[in-house]
Amino acid sequence: MRIDIVNIEAIKVAALEHLGEPEMLEQSVERFSAWRKESGCSPASEKRTFGVTHSNPEARPVQIFRFDICGEVDAEIAENAYGVMNKQIAAGRCAKVRHTGSHDKLQLKVNAIYRSWLPGTEEGRRDAPIFFEYLNFMPEVAENKLITDIYFPLR
Repeated sequence: MRIDIVNIEAIKVAALEHLGEPEMLEQSVERFSAWRKESGCSPASEKRTFGVTHSNPEARPVQIFRFDICGEVDAEIAENAYGVMNKQIAAGRCAKVRHTGSHDKLQLKVNAIYRSWLPGTEEGRRDAPIFFEYLNFMPEVAENKLITDIYFPLR
């Protein structure tokens, strides 16, 4: 597993908060996608797409799983019926790992960073959520061709 240490700038995003069972996340993704298409504020073909995880679905009761579905924006977005709001991904140092394949396997890579790589380094985890940048999407590519960058915040 190749891990790069990168410095990221703060990223202004429009975010839809998903709170609840991880199995219901796809419905929230569809809601965010509908906002994205209707508003035109964050076209998927021109702006980056992120997922920000605020809890680990393996370590917490599923009913409190929290995940933000995000699209990069240039300006503040207006209040809307979808519940999409203004947020920011914090600037800072991150360990970056590229994952190819199903999003269902992302947690395995996160666990490998946290349990295998981090203890063998002098790095420490920063108090910021792990986030994902989705570089392509289905159905444009097959599931095994999905590319996702994982960002693990470091001190």
